[in-house]
Amino acid sequence: MTQLQKVIREIESHSDPKCREAMIRFKITSKAYGVPIPTLYRMAKKIGKNHSLAMQLWKHAWFETRVLAASVAEPAGLTEKQMEAWVKDFDSWTVCDLCCSNLFDKTPRAYEKAFEWSKRNREFEKRAGFVLMAVLAVHDKQASDAKMQRFLPVIVRESSDERVYVKKAVNWALRQLGKRNRFLNKKSIALAKRIRKQDSKAARWIANDALRELESRAVQKRLARLASSP
Repeated sequence: MTQLQKVIREIESHSDPKCREAMIRFKITSKAYGVPIPTLYRMAKKIGKNHSLAMQLWKHAWFETRVLAASVAEPAGLTEKQMEAWVKDFDSWTVCDLCCSNLFDKTPRAYEKAFEWSKRNREFEKRAGFVLMAVLAVHDKQASDAKMQRFLPVIVRESSDERVYVKKAVNWALRQLGKRNRFLNKKSIALAKRIRKQDSKAARWIANDALRELESRAVQKRLARLASSP
């Protein structure tokens, strides 16, 4: 029995019909065994990094195998060709988000792909660009404000996209940038106020939702603490 077959057999052993029904009901996926994500993460930890297995798991093309693939793949070993093949396979927001936050954001091409994919027409490819912006704003602690600020014009450019999975990702990116520090908070708030003036329901929703969080007392107190810490 190959390692792939062993992994799939273990996935099947954790299958839960109620979990699968919930995945279908909430439009997470229609091709799933019904295994909770925390269980998949425990499996990934046990497997460890295994790039060859990750490629096989992705090709198996079930929800659980793709979540596992994104967790066990080697970020440094992921080629641009592989990234492009995977992003074109995205068929749900869940796989898109988990792949971006567990793998793509750790690759050398993360910033390049954030900008590139934000221009795409297909909904989940475009979403991937903005999810990358959001998770890089959280995960890349060493990035300069100038580097992060380059995302802001892209957010303005795409803020009128009415598709639900795009506009929610644009909003997510704006909120995460605005929670990074006081400087980016001010920039993001000013940008949201500009976006709110657009003649677009999506833009107004993105802006108003972001402003509620970025101007909130909780966020402002947290940023003040960060600014005062040594």
